[in-house]
Amino acid sequence: MGEIGKPHGTDGEAYMVAISDDPHRFDPGSRLVHGNGTPLVVEGSRIHRGTRLLVKFEGVDSRNAAELLRGPVYVNEDQRRDLEEGHYWQHELVGCRVLTVAGNDVGEVSGVVEGPAQDLISVAHEDKTFLVPLVKEIVVDVDIDARRVTIAPPAGLLD
Repeated sequence: MGEIGKPHGTDGEAYMVAISDDPHRFDPGSRLVHGNGTPLVVEGSRIHRGTRLLVKFEGVDSRNAAELLRGPVYVNEDQRRDLEEGHYWQHELVGCRVLTVAGNDVGEVSGVVEGPAQDLISVAHEDKTFLVPLVKEIVVDVDIDARRVTIAPPAGLLD
């Protein structure tokens, strides 16, 4: 639902890039989960200079503590709504094996990168990382239960 950025000030506030379509996700008392699994509770939030969101979390009372929070933030499992067919929570994709339609192992999803046109899955394989556009023409099947993503890569994508 968002990405915590750099700290703001000395009292534990941090910039937040919000991607949630729910305007109440950052209301005081909202429960979130950091990408590392740490539960977070919003103490307060506000718009800064008309465009940026600043968020303060309970127990985060210094610039140094806010600095340690940089990274993705998710909605608690019990607060998530069902997604439409073909949509997935980013954390569900991380750790999935990536195979081509021919059955070749490409690697493992290490993250999701938000792009201007579409999201991309970051696929780690040995000493390489591939960015695969998360579009149905390339990502032809996602099986979260089997922890598998099947792709039909165009020529040059995996070079």
